[in-house]
Amino acid sequence: MKRLRIFLRILLGLILLLLLAGFLFVQYLKPDYQGTKALSGLRDSVTVRFDTYGIPHIYATSEADAFRALGYVHAQDRLWQMELLRRVAPGRLSEVFGAVTLETDRFFASLGIDRVSRELAAGMDTTSPEYELVKAYVDGINDFQHSGPAPPEFYLTGLKRTDFTVEDAYNIVGYMAFSFAMAHKTDPFLSGLQSKLGGTYVDELLSEDPAAATRIRTYDTRDTLSPWHHASIQVDRLLDRLPVPMLEGSNSWVIGPQKTKSGSVILANDPHIGFAQPSVWYEAHITTPHYEKYGYHMAGIPFPLLGHDTSRAYGLTMFENDDIDFYRETVDPGNPDRYRDGEAWEEFGWEERTIAVKDAEPEVFRFRHTRRGPVMNDVIPALEEAEPVSMSWVYTEGANRVMQALYGISHAWTMGEFENAVSQIHAPGLNVMYGDAEGNVAWWAAARLYKLPDTVSGKLLLDGAAAGPEFVRSVPFGDNPKAINPPWGYVYSANNQPDSTRAGIIPGYYLPENRARRITQLLDARDDWDRESVMEMINDNTSPVNTEIISDLSRHVRVDLLSDSQIECVDALNRWDASYPEDSKEALIFHRWIYYFLRETFTDEMGPEGFRAFMNTHLHKRLIAVMAAREASVWWDDIRTSDTAETKGDIVNRAFADAMASIYADFGEDSENWSWSEVHQLEHGHPMGQVALLRPLFNVGPFPVAGTREVINNMAFTYDSTGFYKVTSGPSTRRVVDFSDVENSMSILPTGQSGNPFSAHYDDQAELYRSGGFRKMLLNRQEIEDQTQSTLIFVPADPK
Repeated sequence: MKRLRIFLRILLGLILLLLLAGFLFVQYLKPDYQGTKALSGLRDSVTVRFDTYGIPHIYATSEADAFRALGYVHAQDRLWQMELLRRVAPGRLSEVFGAVTLETDRFFASLGIDRVSRELAAGMDTTSPEYELVKAYVDGINDFQHSGPAPPEFYLTGLKRTDFTVEDAYNIVGYMAFSFAMAHKTDPFLSGLQSKLGGTYVDELLSEDPAAATRIRTYDTRDTLSPWHHASIQVDRLLDRLPVPMLEGSNSWVIGPQKTKSGSVILANDPHIGFAQPSVWYEAHITTPHYEKYGYHMAGIPFPLLGHDTSRAYGLTMFENDDIDFYRETVDPGNPDRYRDGEAWEEFGWEERTIAVKDAEPEVFRFRHTRRGPVMNDVIPALEEAEPVSMSWVYTEGANRVMQALYGISHAWTMGEFENAVSQIHAPGLNVMYGDAEGNVAWWAAARLYKLPDTVSGKLLLDGAAAGPEFVRSVPFGDNPKAINPPWGYVYSANNQPDSTRAGIIPGYYLPENRARRITQLLDARDDWDRESVMEMINDNTSPVNTEIISDLSRHVRVDLLSDSQIECVDALNRWDASYPEDSKEALIFHRWIYYFLRETFTDEMGPEGFRAFMNTHLHKRLIAVMAAREASVWWDDIRTSDTAETKGDIVNRAFADAMASIYADFGEDSENWSWSEVHQLEHGHPMGQVALLRPLFNVGPFPVAGTREVINNMAFTYDSTGFYKVTSGPSTRRVVDFSDVENSMSILPTGQSGNPFSAHYDDQAELYRSGGFRKMLLNRQEIEDQTQSTLIFVPADPK
């Protein structure tokens, strides 16, 4: 017994020691928000005040010192996020995650982003102010890596930290430029559909935009599956394996003085990005004698992509233009190493890459490229036996001054300087929104646009042999869509199509008019906007388009086929205002019906896999309202039945029956048990959260959320057969800047400022975000000092 007691005491002591060691280790891993630290390369001391939500307010005597401090504090909160983002473009995720990301790495390695990054980094003018600040920021990241603790993800994966470079910053910009990726999903899909079904079916899909659809108004006073279906599916799957979010869409509007209660400009912006933990934006407020900006920073990029100060504010949405084309290459019958380029035969170029794979041998692969770009057959297995197709992408072609553009945008003193900086962006395509204290509002489509011959469609495979020197015609920036101080008093973007350019309509992968129509409907209706009403508007959940869809479908419903409870469901939908609070029953019925309506319409021709590929493109979003309104269509007939030709009514009624059966199966026939919150939920997933044991530590949520697809509060999801709508993307911030009281401008992040799960700021905004709330973006120095939770002071390190 005595020995047992001794053993138990020893065991208890060991447990206590382990608990103490664990506690101390967790404290060591936390970000350090207070104290004094020596930082190499500083010219003078820098003071960083962290507010209630962990947002750093950086005060320095020079911009270089401020950006060095920014790099340090950004890294201590988001180093893991930075690490993953810099690995995507050069194809280095498999070093971390093993063979599961190998196909994704092969794909990205072939795009040429890292080659462009090397060239751009090497070509930067080392005496330029933008280079000085990029280098200072990168050095600040590395100072943290050398002196601070590794985030817990590095211990869990066994990954060693290595220094960041200017090239890494460009690789992250390149990934951002690619992340729209709709061409890779849409063009192969449509090409496969055309080869399988013929032009009539595809023509209906591509002519879906009604002439009366809401478009962005421009104004300027100054002047059975084919390989291609499989390719679309495979691209979608390999992009799903990315452990970092992709850009999806966005809303923004800037209201001019004539439409606000105060007579001052108000800017609203909520970029739609894939939800993940940590969220994409890192907020930081920098103040020096000659520069101030409250900015939203992407991990690894020094300059804020969204920002404001007391004089001007700017925001971004995705333009959704088409900047990628695929060319079918003609191979020399006598020499498979040559392809036709106009009048001449040219040799395929070859490139070899080696991808390091965790716990496995390195993967060596080779791929071809043409004058236009990489041959996709060598990196997409579904195309291995198909004719060679090369990819042309604006980002990797021609002069690229994206870092200079981001510097110029964040440092512009006038609207003219701002526009000049915007003109330097050629990819990704962005809608850049602008407002200032002088009363100006503006929108520019920032992209290097081009036109193809009228006889071809950029959404189908192009003939490489016929694509001579004049095949692609560039559009000068001055002809890009824009609106500057328009007479209607506001500018906006909801990723919808602009009404025109001087060179004509620019084709793209624009989203449907739903959000655009609601934004313009609300903005046109009043001239007394203030901060509170704009904050309410940015959380709006109503769709004017969905009420029309219901009207177009319900007129075909045969009530003689319905039970009394089903008739009541149809009546409830017809009375519904198409708003999406959490307790809505109509929202649940509507989306089940729409899914089955699309499935009944398209699956017979596309096949199950083709239909799934179709549902992962923007194309199906644009077609919902159009097909609901279209009485005659080649798609209505079910080609699986030979004895009769189905009508729209047949499809509508079959879909409604399937929808009701699925709801009964999931929730029973008592509609009191039906609720949107039961099926529409948001969980902010972390890559480590895929391990069940680690999910509670790293993931945030799940939460039921209001909103839906294609309303202003765009809580998006992908339709599938489950009938449960896991929210995948939405507002990455909701931000309102009011120049009548700019120091009380408001914002919110989806989870929190820090990406470290042991930080108090890992998820401290999650509930406020879920409920549609806001918090201040502090600009006033006295208020910042009053709300300072901790202070970190950087001092120059002694030279060694």
